[in-house]
Amino acid sequence: MDNVGMPHEAEVVEKIIESKSIFTLRLRFTDPQVQASYRFLPGQFNMLYLYGAGEVPISVVSDPLDEHIFDHAIRAVGRITNALSRLEQGDRLGVRGPYGRGWPLQEMEANDLVLITGGLGCAPLVSVINYVMRRRELFNRFVIMQGVKHSDDLIWRSRYQEWQQQPDTQVYLAADQAGPGWPWTTGPISALFKQAEFDVARSKAMLCGPEGMMFVAIDELTRRGMPESDIWLSMERNMQCAVGHCGHCQYGPHFVCKQGPVFSYPEVRQLHWVAGF
Repeated sequence: MDNVGMPHEAEVVEKIIESKSIFTLRLRFTDPQVQASYRFLPGQFNMLYLYGAGEVPISVVSDPLDEHIFDHAIRAVGRITNALSRLEQGDRLGVRGPYGRGWPLQEMEANDLVLITGGLGCAPLVSVINYVMRRRELFNRFVIMQGVKHSDDLIWRSRYQEWQQQPDTQVYLAADQAGPGWPWTTGPISALFKQAEFDVARSKAMLCGPEGMMFVAIDELTRRGMPESDIWLSMERNMQCAVGHCGHCQYGPHFVCKQGPVFSYPEVRQLHWVAGF
């Protein structure tokens, strides 16, 4: 879009209830020219604005080839997201973006891809999954590892089952606490590494979720011999302006809204283990 600092009006094309607290808004800009010019990369985010409530950064979870719509998966946890949860089909809101740096997927072609996520941290990587599935011939083995605190927290169960049926695709799911009928692993996400099969020498890893989970995953990957430069993280911070002006998302010398939210691990390694950052 010409001016990403100004919100453009978008319409709710569809609202999808994913769980008790998570919903997806499928959006389309009301101005056809704005919609036609809108481009994003997996890993980038938009600022969603609702009059009288405020503005919040939300990752785009759809694939860039979906030219006529774009999706946002949202957890209703605060004033703004709860207000967004009350929107229905046909309602309008403001959208500005996209912002930030996405995943370097073109650089990862012809490699094994390892995706490691926790909780709703999977949202910034769902766009990667959608991207890869529509361009499956460009990548080798595809490993998806997802961990949740409780089995009831897992959304998109049917999608995981569909993804698992794709060629050279491995899906491993774990819950710290399993409810009745949970068919996957019970325990921490680290238990999934014993099941995953990938070539460390020809793999790229993408991580998103709670930072404690990412610490564990980084330790597992590097212990297996994966170079730190092949590990990429999506960081979450308090992004209020999305253009590096307010300073709320400053992470050492970086602004997560501009230099991130996707970082290579060496870029943030010195700060990643420091409490308070």
